[in-house]
Amino acid sequence: MIYSLSGELKQKNGRVVIVGAGHFDFSVIVPISNATQLLKTGDNVKFFTFLHVREGGIDLYGFLTKTELEFFEALISVSGIGPKSAISILSVAPIEQLMAAVSGGEVELLRKSSGVGKKTAERIVLELKDKVALSGEDETIERMHLDNDVLEALVSLGYPRSRAKDAMKHIDPATTNTSDRLKEALKNIRER
Repeated sequence: MIYSLSGELKQKNGRVVIVGAGHFDFSVIVPISNATQLLKTGDNVKFFTFLHVREGGIDLYGFLTKTELEFFEALISVSGIGPKSAISILSVAPIEQLMAAVSGGEVELLRKSSGVGKKTAERIVLELKDKVALSGEDETIERMHLDNDVLEALVSLGYPRSRAKDAMKHIDPATTNTSDRLKEALKNIRER
């Protein structure tokens, strides 16, 4: 098993990045959130990896943190969840929000992932709820609800969902009420 991979980021293409390590270039499948966090080609990167061997080939999945890798491994232990579904789930939201959603029984966030319906999301929560421990879970879930309200408000004001999500990434975490988070998101949209 390849535990981690360090090297030069040579290319980014959606969920696939190419990492040059030694004399080899590795194709690594990553969550969208990881791909957007990476700076630019030429930078040195390190991924914690999961090697998936299947009948049609071998896939290497990569994660910027051990927590993401461990959550990915927990997801694929759930019946009916394969590596592609797990990577799709990890692309929906930051790892803290996903873990809080699972441990708090919030299936709606999981359902935003492609191919994950209500029953699958409920199975994930049922099987992983006791395995996922997160400090500050209640605050994270509350912030998720606040951010959902802010996102819907921005979309109803006519902003594209992707632009609204980007503006929300830059909201100060100390801002804790919906009104102030909305004001800060609007300010971020205008500045970008």
